[in-house]
Amino acid sequence: MNWYAIFAIYFLMWVISAFIMLPFGLRTPDETGEALLKGQADSAPSNFRPGVVALRATILSTLIFGLYYANYVQGWVTLDMLPGYRGGQ
Repeated sequence: MNWYAIFAIYFLMWVISAFIMLPFGLRTPDETGEALLKGQADSAPSNFRPGVVALRATILSTLIFGLYYANYVQGWVTLDMLPGYRGGQ
């Protein structure tokens, strides 16, 4: 696997991980006791921290990519093992 493929796959996993981690740890103004601003939605987060989201996404995507790469090298699960797959036919 070349470096471009490694980077592209890791980047895709990072973006997916960022969207997965986005809602964790957010609190609404109702939960934190803050007053709503005029025009602010009730569900708008009051403590959004993009750095924490990026760190969590980096950790999760590194773990997922590590499993993906180990499977790529070791061949634990291949397409031929999947039910219903008819390779090359």
